[in-house]
Amino acid sequence: MEAKVIIPPKSGYSLELRQGQLLKVVCPEGGQVADMVAFNQHDLTESLSNGKTFDYEQTLRFTTGNRLYSNLSNIMLEIIEDSCGIHDFLLAPCCPETMRRFYNMEGPSPNCRDNLYKALAGYGIERWQLPTAFNIFMNVAVDDALGIEVLPPVARAGDNIVFRAGMDLIVAITACSAGASNNYSFSPIEVQVEDMQ
Repeated sequence: MEAKVIIPPKSGYSLELRQGQLLKVVCPEGGQVADMVAFNQHDLTESLSNGKTFDYEQTLRFTTGNRLYSNLSNIMLEIIEDSCGIHDFLLAPCCPETMRRFYNMEGPSPNCRDNLYKALAGYGIERWQLPTAFNIFMNVAVDDALGIEVLPPVARAGDNIVFRAGMDLIVAITACSAGASNNYSFSPIEVQVEDMQ
């Protein structure tokens, strides 16, 4: 891929990572969420799993040093740098029904599930195969009664997270379309792939 790719607001992008390569995701203007899913390049039945990641990492808060696991219990990605420290792995990508229920948006509207699907269409991945996304820069609070609330992102302009691929991957990333997730201000997301030095 190019040294740097800008994902426009309310859209998605896919890329391939080789084992050991680094994926850097940047919030150029601050306050923008990026939904990310991943699949094993050589076996599309293996995909990112929030449940397995919760099992093995034993936390709901992921940052430098945490690893993201697949549904087959293999390490897909390891977080090796993180200037924000606030991300979500609980909430599924928004879909048309989410946009209707939470944002009163009738008719077609951009949403992360469809943007992920479109970005992955060339790989033959169907909508039903999309797992719960790792929601980069998304700020979801869990209270003492275990209620959840989507709060404005704390990511500032230039904040970034760097992942190291644990296997050959197909990755799709969006610049999230859900208003509350982005404090009702939509901006681009920047991605770049690098080889380990």
